[in-house]
Amino acid sequence: MAIPSLDFLPPSSIESDTGRRDNGRAARTLAVTGLNHALHDGFTDLIYVLLPVWQSEFALSYGLLALMRGLYSGVMAGLQIPVGRIAERVDGKMLLVLGTALSALGYFFAGLSGGVIGLGLSLALSGAGSSTQHPLASAAVSRAYGKSARGPLGIYNFSGDLGKAAIPALAAVLLVIMSWRHTLQLMACAGLLVAACIALLMPAVGKGHASKATASSHRSGRARGGFYWLLAIGIFDSAVRMGFLTFLPFLLRDRGASLPTSGLALALVFIGGAAGKFTCGWLGERIGTLRTVLLTEGGTAALILAVLVLPLTPAIVLLPLLGVMLNGTSSVLYGTVPELAPPHLTERAFALFYTGTIGSGAIAPVLYGLLGDALGPTVATVATAATAIAICPLALALAPHLSDEADARHSSV
Repeated sequence: MAIPSLDFLPPSSIESDTGRRDNGRAARTLAVTGLNHALHDGFTDLIYVLLPVWQSEFALSYGLLALMRGLYSGVMAGLQIPVGRIAERVDGKMLLVLGTALSALGYFFAGLSGGVIGLGLSLALSGAGSSTQHPLASAAVSRAYGKSARGPLGIYNFSGDLGKAAIPALAAVLLVIMSWRHTLQLMACAGLLVAACIALLMPAVGKGHASKATASSHRSGRARGGFYWLLAIGIFDSAVRMGFLTFLPFLLRDRGASLPTSGLALALVFIGGAAGKFTCGWLGERIGTLRTVLLTEGGTAALILAVLVLPLTPAIVLLPLLGVMLNGTSSVLYGTVPELAPPHLTERAFALFYTGTIGSGAIAPVLYGLLGDALGPTVATVATAATAIAICPLALALAPHLSDEADARHSSV
């Protein structure tokens, strides 16, 4: 009888010295990719703290500010699928090292930029480096843990939220004691240090495996329709989240909030978002995807409107709960992708889902920014709440494609 290859067994199932070594390699892979995830997600959301600074420095409109934000996310989203193809021929560890170093250098050059063109090119360079992070690090963790990867992948995802909470808050404090240019250069040094950690500590990932599936006829009409409804919800949900976060620093500033207060407020949103990923994933298993999406999107709209009308202190108090609602939907949607995609197309479905949602996060702030230029930031923020409400009919259209019993019972809600 043939002996199964160790590459396809979870480390915990191998009873030998080799198994113990593989356990150690898997733990190192998770620790290093978690650190890398925290850095890149922190780099992504660091931009929100800097938007008011750049507005004063370069006299930018809301549309141009949103474009600065969109350049980073747009390049990152657009390069994820090509990066995955390159990883079929090059070790993923090397690509992670190069990508992290490139992202750090992008922020270093942003600190040296003398105008909006240089700033935009630097942010695009940093976004290109960050395009390696999600697809390659997720694959590295999955390959390291095999069938036992669900829990480690959850830890990996949570590490990104830690970076979102820590790095923008740290930057806001640094901006009080040094210029924004020196702050970015210090962050770039931290990024280069993380790249060195990947190179020295992370085990080799190996080359990716191209999909062996060739029969597209295996995809059922139900699965395809369900997946594209899911993708549409993900795109709109990302638009709401990124659009609101773009305007939040300005809403707080107009009420007298200082830079450290704005950094704290963003940290509260991101901490709430991390909690939302766990809470709403648990909630979705118990009451179903449909009801969870309706709850989170309805809650998002209501809390955005509450933040608009409340004074500064009560609004800040609500931000952790708003973070739960803003991020909660994404965790439910992500877990539903495998249900709606045929097994031989699951990887492709995840790649498309990531690209669609991140691309939406890049484009939507530009559209909301133009609306903010025309009608003001308050009206643009109300538009994000209206977008959240618009997701509810899409969720109802998705319900017939869902297989869990809770949604089957409540699809007529």
